[in-house]
Amino acid sequence: MPFTARCWTQPRAAFAAATIFLTACEGVSSDTPRRTCPPVVEYSRAEQARVAAAVTALPEAAVIAEWLADYAMLRAQARACR
Repeated sequence: MPFTARCWTQPRAAFAAATIFLTACEGVSSDTPRRTCPPVVEYSRAEQARVAAAVTALPEAAVIAEWLADYAMLRAQARACR
């Protein structure tokens, strides 16, 4: 082995220490499920009525109506998460 070959190899102790530190970052067992629910913004009745009127005025093939349906489903899931 040439003299410079040793300069290019990482010491085994450094590898072991890095492995230990990387696996010890999380103090919680992986078996413990975490429940993080996103916040749900509450809208007033007046705001809901304005949005309903705006959606009703959209053309029949408006894509935004499908997006709003997806958004409504996500909001329902976020409420159920609480």
